[in-house]
Amino acid sequence: MHWHSLIRTALAIILAAATISGCSSRPGPEPHVTRPMPETQLSTMDYSIQVGAFSVLGNAVRLMNSLENMGLEAYYFRDQDGLYKVRFGNYPTYQSARQHAHRLQGQGAIAAFFVVIPESYAAARIPRLGKDHVRAEIVRTAHGFIGIPYRWGGTSEKSGFDCSGLTMVVYRQNGLNLPRVSSSQFQAGRPIPRNAIQNGDLVFFATRNPRQVSHVGIYIGNGRFIHAPAPGRSVTVEQLSNPYFRSRFMGARTYL
Repeated sequence: MHWHSLIRTALAIILAAATISGCSSRPGPEPHVTRPMPETQLSTMDYSIQVGAFSVLGNAVRLMNSLENMGLEAYYFRDQDGLYKVRFGNYPTYQSARQHAHRLQGQGAIAAFFVVIPESYAAARIPRLGKDHVRAEIVRTAHGFIGIPYRWGGTSEKSGFDCSGLTMVVYRQNGLNLPRVSSSQFQAGRPIPRNAIQNGDLVFFATRNPRQVSHVGIYIGNGRFIHAPAPGRSVTVEQLSNPYFRSRFMGARTYL
């Protein structure tokens, strides 16, 4: 190999190592789940509460942090209208979700809200449109986070980027109740060979300790995946062929 090719490869590895911090290993509160999804190891989302519609990302982050400090597993996302919104909770019934939301309103924790129903998720359309529809929606949702400084606030353990938080949010927005932590996500999925990875599957890496999952991304086709790399950087697209990730690849998992 020519010297300049060796130098380029070394620089790619060094740059990737400098920008990957790994995912949080702190488990969040376990959500209530009731509806098993046929032919998958993940349950489906029930009823969630959505609040806020902010043009400034920081406002959504502050609301998310406030809800997190109350013990609620909240997350923000950029909706199709370009506004940042916050969702939280997984309630067994519509009524239980509304009752909790009204209590939070009474405490001044939230203002206007609406209840997200299970039928609105892509996963609910599998019987009619098939699993490829969900895969396409997962990829579309993940693309919506590109360029966003994805971070989890509230405590120092959750500050900065969080790769498993990103994958959890993308899946839950499509109705699949993915666990919070990357190691749990790895265990929950069905192993698939590298040459059989499909859009929407998750790819896992050992970026901290050898043979120990600590990073995850969402596969989007053509050898690429979307991930939240490290504090100070935005959600971005990366190549599986990147020498850093190729050498730390732990496997892929599918949930569909």
